[in-house]
Amino acid sequence: MKKVWSVLAAMAMLLAVLTGCGKTGSDWESVQEAGVLKIGITLYEPMNYKDESGKLIGFDTELAEAVCKKLGVTPEFIEIDWEQKVVELKSGNIDCVWNGMTVTDDLAQNMDFSTSYSGNMQVCVINKANESTYTALADMASANIVAEAGSAGAQAVEANEELASATLTTLSTQRDTLLELKSGTADVAVIDGVMANASVGEGTDFADLMVVPDVELTKEEYAVGLRKGSDLTEKINTAFTELLDEGVVAEISEKYPSVLVMLGE
Repeated sequence: MKKVWSVLAAMAMLLAVLTGCGKTGSDWESVQEAGVLKIGITLYEPMNYKDESGKLIGFDTELAEAVCKKLGVTPEFIEIDWEQKVVELKSGNIDCVWNGMTVTDDLAQNMDFSTSYSGNMQVCVINKANESTYTALADMASANIVAEAGSAGAQAVEANEELASATLTTLSTQRDTLLELKSGTADVAVIDGVMANASVGEGTDFADLMVVPDVELTKEEYAVGLRKGSDLTEKINTAFTELLDEGVVAEISEKYPSVLVMLGE
């Protein structure tokens, strides 16, 4: 029996060695070998969304494409459940999270960040019919508030003392919060300012909605999220610097004026 166990142990060790032979030593080497950078996103205007033809566009989409061109790899955009972004990253299903992701201390425990490339804030969106009802956070103390699950908006509501008595419901996406607001089943949606400025008001699908003026819950920064210790972080940061110097970042920014670009500041 001991001989059998010895043989089985030896076979297990050999299998582990053979399996490991196909693996590269770093995230960057793995991406190079595959020729693909797997990017975790959600559909979120103006960062990653689809035009009328169904093509994926947006500030983050184009910036990621430009970075991948610099790195000599192809971007593969993978829609994920935003609440599961850390799990998706750690499991290797994606190589990075690139979707207007707010830098937070909680996320920093589970991932590394690129250089912050954009600024943001959490704002309150309401129906225009309620413009005189909700003019300040104090007015929303008993409101029905919606925010994206696992988002900075949801965290901002939970942390705000003036909103402690409000009813918070979390939904799958930020767009879902606007749909709830438009349908009248919610009073206030707390979402990213860059999305709100691009998505509500005249000329949009949510012309009957508005951002409450002069009310900001938090100010934030966006960065790309990567696995802890990933050597992809340096590669992306270097590409950012080169694209900034070449004027590519400015060209992309002109297409998406609601995005507050921080690179080069």
